[in-house]
Amino acid sequence: MDVLIVGAGLAGLTAAKALTRAGEQVTVVEARDRVGGRTLTQTVGSTSIDLGAQWIGPTQERMHALCEALGIETFPTFHHGAKILDLDGKLGHYSGNTPSLHPLALIELEVLLRRMEGQISRLSQGFNEPGLDVLTMGEWVRQRTRTQSVRRVVTAAVRVVLGSDPDTVSALHFLSYARAAGGIRPLIEIEDGAQQDRLVGGAQQLCERLAEGLDVRLSQPVRHIDQSGERVVVTTDGGQHTADRIIVAISPVLAGRIRYSPELPASRDQLCQRMPMGATTKLIALYDRPFWREASLSGEVVADGRPFTVVFDNTTPDGTAALVGFIVGEPARRFTALPVHQQRTEALGALTRWFGPDARTPVELVIKDWSEDPWTRGCPVGVCGPLTLSVHGDALTRPVDRIHWAGTETASVWTGFMEGAVRSGERAASEVLRSDPS
Repeated sequence: MDVLIVGAGLAGLTAAKALTRAGEQVTVVEARDRVGGRTLTQTVGSTSIDLGAQWIGPTQERMHALCEALGIETFPTFHHGAKILDLDGKLGHYSGNTPSLHPLALIELEVLLRRMEGQISRLSQGFNEPGLDVLTMGEWVRQRTRTQSVRRVVTAAVRVVLGSDPDTVSALHFLSYARAAGGIRPLIEIEDGAQQDRLVGGAQQLCERLAEGLDVRLSQPVRHIDQSGERVVVTTDGGQHTADRIIVAISPVLAGRIRYSPELPASRDQLCQRMPMGATTKLIALYDRPFWREASLSGEVVADGRPFTVVFDNTTPDGTAALVGFIVGEPARRFTALPVHQQRTEALGALTRWFGPDARTPVELVIKDWSEDPWTRGCPVGVCGPLTLSVHGDALTRPVDRIHWAGTETASVWTGFMEGAVRSGERAASEVLRSDPS
């Protein structure tokens, strides 16, 4: 078969490699002028920093296997020392994974986490949980808590995980997302969690190495997919391509902006309209030394979005000291509306509050607003509000005639992560191979 793949991120390139190994003729078209999708590694001075996806966890088997196959080493995220909690203007320090809340609030938080895990364990296969899907995650939490500080901690977690606020996210979506990661704690923790390890040289090199030897056409956004004839005709800004099968390996919201002939089924079309990307701005401050470690601080902060929600030590293997902060959800929309100089002032003011005057003068400050990226329109993942997954969730992966769907949103394991993207590419490639009459 001739197979055309839309999107040269991890999902699309994984599918392309699998199909090429099986002997199929594969072409990949990509709207950007680079491969990588939501991975983006930038060289600053003599070091590489990730402006997009950057972490992998111990249970992300496909990612570890891919790194080994491509000869990419990993290294642990630094997390030793005290952590900072900044809620409602009050600063506190804590160790371990439990924030420094009032004892009664700590009890309530622990009970809430156990109830979340219990709800996750009871989720049915697929998305057949309309009772959960009518609620936002904010409503679900408020029904089970009384303490504002606990609600703020949960708000921070939901913002970081999905780039959205709890009152905009379906409870079913968040809990299903957590199930795909193996629970709540693997989503949010460093040690034994999703933020445990990073890639030496950055994450984008995964896609750069996967693309080697493939027919990848850059700067070719897809405008029209026509299945009305004997072969699929795909129109891009660079011309037309024909294929027997096509894999669309981009987020649902971007897939929905392509014109289709005949039109997509209503459920798939509705899904694309109702699954916007989260809002994430990533900021990396580089310094001449990791001065926070001198004060026995880990570099980790959990805050209520003024402007950051979380900060981590992001020092590189070559010793370049760095902090990485995430501005997510509603705080991201407010932050990105500010002039650049005001963004810088606000961000450095927050870092100085937590880490002292040395934080005010970074060697370099890099800000990446993923919502402004025309071929991403947000990060880390597409987000479902109420009554989306239970009504339209099956359309995430169901092929439409000769069109197959990939992308981390379609994964059932580690949805939203690089691991999910790789797994989705493998699944889509397998679907195409099963459809091959030869």
